[in-house]
Parts: sequence; structure tokens; C-alpha cells
Amino acid sequence: MQAFFKTHKYLLEHLDVPMRRELMDEIDWNHRLIGIKGARGVGKTTFLLDYAKSAFGQDKACLYINLNNLYFTGRTIVSFADEFRKTGGKTLILDQVYKYPNWSEELKYCYDHFDDLHIIFSGSPVMRLKGENPDLKDRAEAYTLEGFSFREYLNLENNISLRKYSLEEIQQNHVEICQEIINEVKPLAYFTDYLHHGYYPFFQEKSNYLENLLKTINLVLEIDISYLLQIELKYLPKLRKLLYLVAKSAPFQPNVSKLSAEVETSRATIMNYLNYLKQGKLINLLYEENEDAMKKPSLIYLQNPNLVYSVFHGDVDSRLLNCTFFYNQVGVKHQVNFCRKGDFCVDGDLVYHVGGRYVDEVPKGEKGYYTRDMIEVGKDRQIPLWLYGFLY
Repeated sequence: MQAFFKTHKYLLEHLDVPMRRELMDEIDWNHRLIGIKGARGVGKTTFLLDYAKSAFGQDKACLYINLNNLYFTGRTIVSFADEFRKTGGKTLILDQVYKYPNWSEELKYCYDHFDDLHIIFSGSPVMRLKGENPDLKDRAEAYTLEGFSFREYLNLENNISLRKYSLEEIQQNHVEICQEIINEVKPLAYFTDYLHHGYYPFFQEKSNYLENLLKTINLVLEIDISYLLQIELKYLPKLRKLLYLVAKSAPFQPNVSKLSAEVETSRATIMNYLNYLKQGKLINLLYEENEDAMKKPSLIYLQNPNLVYSVFHGDVDSRLLNCTFFYNQVGVKHQVNFCRKGDFCVDGDLVYHVGGRYVDEVPKGEKGYYTRDMIEVGKDRQIPLWLYGFLY
């Protein structure tokens, strides 16, 4: 136990958190079992350590442990948690909980029998939590840590504190909002950089961002998907090839038969793999409203613009980046669907046309909102694309 406290102390003393994530203030920390999911690379470990440091300092009532530690091949979570609480522990933080077999059963036992202990755990977006997991149903509260929004990227790069806005605020007051923002920072000076390397926090590291992103993608394929979803490693090349075919063609309407032939697997397996890639936060599947999610999607996008650059080295189509950005940022808080009248339908009835040239007036009879990609301030239903990066 003392070895873990030493590691905990060392990690907190060397913790560098350039920006507090706002999810910190959205979580009900009084709940006794809290799960935090998020795509690989978005900073879950840093987030957990930041909470431990800000809420407890060096108080031994809180302990962070990584379940990747070999110690837990011979020690159960239940016995460790029991010893921790009996020696004064109040909050146990379990990182990478999915590395431990039967983790959900043991967390269920701890919740049911240790009512004086709070447990916070992190894991892959592929993990089943809350309603999907019978062990955690009615026990765990689940939250998702997203990659940086464009707003968070601006705040970090400029050491400022721009606030987020609701979609309704943006639609009704975008001119005034944009004017307030550009008084503090020039968003278009940073927008291209964000599309290239702003979503994952490791852009702050002094290393090659796209190489790190490629490593992250492979870890998602090899661990988050193959390990957690129990796909035999011999099929990993097929999964990787499917991701590449999707990435180089996105956005596109999938021809499942053609993909099946190119990947050399069945149509059913292709559909399963597409859903696995979505769960792993590598792609986004776009459906018409109320369409069965098990059917073929209308369009496929990569999950965020940075992933586009991991495939295309050099010039990237601006429309592809714009649509990927819009879907990624708006989809965090809203339902985004395929739209025959525009590029996207949001929350059922809001039609959005993404990108395109700014015009003095939108022609009469044309419906919906128009996001323009290289303007600071819009007009009427023409709204700067970058402003949709302020939804979270």
C-alpha cells in the first residue's frame, strides 16, 4: 500500500495541468461510483490526477492507482479497496480499470458492501457502463471526457477564459458573440492549426504530433477494440484496412459489398467492424433520423479533423475538414443526422449547410443555417463555422 502512496505523491508533485477541464465542475463527486470514459489520448489520466490534487492535495484519504500494474495480477480490487478504507481511505481512483478481469463485478461488490468508500474509475469508450452493464446499472454514474473543443484550444493557447455557448445562443446572437470573442482573440488565426493538431492534448508535447496520433490509433485498434471486444489478433489487419479505406474516402456512402470484397470478410463482419470503429472514437456514422443503428449508415466520417491529417499527408479537402469539424463539435451535445435538404440535420429539424462562400443575402426560400468557413462575423443565418467549436 505504501508503495502506491509514494507513486501517488510523485505523480501529483510532477503533474502539469495547463488548463482545468470543465467536466470537473459537471460531475457530481458525491456519488460513490463514478466512471469516466473517453477516447484514447484525450487526457483521462491527467484529469483524474488533477481531481485528486485539487480535491485532496497530499491527503492520504485519496489514492490513485493504475490497474495496469502487475501487482493486481495477484491482488483483487475488492481486497485492496477493503484494506484502503480500513486504514482511513475515502476515495480510490482506479485508472485503466478495463485491464483488470472481472472489473465490473468487483466494483459492484465494493459499491454494495463499502458504503464509506468512493470509487472513481476510467476506461475506454468501448467499455460498457451504466445501462449497458448489469453490474453497474443503478450504481455507477458515467461521464465522458471529450477531446479539446476549439474553444478550449483557444483558451489554452492564449491563456484566456472564453465561455461556452448553447446552440440556441449561437443561432440567435452569433453576431454579438463573435464580436465579443474577436475583441479578445482572432479565432481564424488558430482554426487551421486546431483542425490539424488541436483535438488531443498531447499536441503540447515536444514530439511529432501525427506520429503520436498514429500510435494512438493503433492502440485503439489493438487494445480498445481487439482486446476489449475480443477480436482475434489475426483479424487486426482487416480492421486496420477497413479504417484506411474509410478514412481515404470519407465522407462517403458505404458500399458494404465492395468493402466486404476489399477487406475479404463478410458483409455482417464489415457492419460489426464499423460499429467497433465508432465505439473506439475513430469514425462517426451518420444516419437518417430514427434509422436503425444496426443498418448501413448514410455517410461515414472520421471522428475528428486531426484524424483526417493522419491519413492524408499534404493538402486536405477543406469541405471534408469543415464537415468533420461540425459533426465532431456539435455531436457532443446534440443529435446529428443525415439530411437530404442540407449537410446535417440537428435535433431533428434544424438544417445546416456547412462551408461555402459567404453571400450578402441568403436567397429567399432557402431554409436552414449556413456555416461559413473563413469569416470572423456572420449575418442573419450565415454563421462562422469556428463558432460551433464553442458548444463545449
